[in-house]
Amino acid sequence: MRHAAYRVEFVKSAKKEFDRLPARIQDTAIEALQLLCANPFSDLLKVRKLKGPADLYRIRLGDYRIVYEIEQNVLLILVIKIGHRKEVYR
Repeated sequence: MRHAAYRVEFVKSAKKEFDRLPARIQDTAIEALQLLCANPFSDLLKVRKLKGPADLYRIRLGDYRIVYEIEQNVLLILVIKIGHRKEVYR
């Protein structure tokens, strides 16, 4: 049985952050997000839940991070922040 795929959406600020990334990081991010669509808790991507009140998760892309939220009821992955690790957690 195949599960329905999740869709990925960006909050406005995350889309701007994505557009400012170096091209090779953008390519890697797109591949990672495609894997997330199939399984938002993928072991391949070493998904980590962030500490704190919100259900936020992150994946690493070298020195870059994608922070996202999973909305199970509507099969949505909402990208909150994307950027270099030294700035993304602020």
